Amino acid sequence: MSLNVVKDATCTFCGCVCDDIELHTEGDRIVKAKNACSLGDAWFKNHTAERLFPDALIDGKPATLDSAVKAAADFLYDANMPLVYGLSNITCEAQREAVALAEMIGGVVDSHTSL
Repeated sequence: MSLNVVKDATCTFCGCVCDDIELHTEGDRIVKAKNACSLGDAWFKNHTAERLFPDALIDGKPATLDSAVKAAADFLYDANMPLVYGLSNITCEAQREAVALAEMIGGVVDSHTSL
């Protein structure tokens, strides 16, 4: 297997959008993320295009997407104060929709930066 290097890659994990990352790949795996912080390093090395899980899970068991959406809606409807959390690795448009959902269900929004 040959080693490939991608220079000036951008990390979008935490929102700092570091753009000086140098990725080293072997085959379809990233084996090194030079200049990345520990969060970015873990993100690059552990996120792959492989499909390791089914499209949806309910109680840890494979489920259809429709049944998962229904289950999620039921959980949100029954929740006292649902938390919309994360949002660091999604588009601005998806963040907008997540905030709208939180407002609609009387929830709160938090990001991983509060850690």
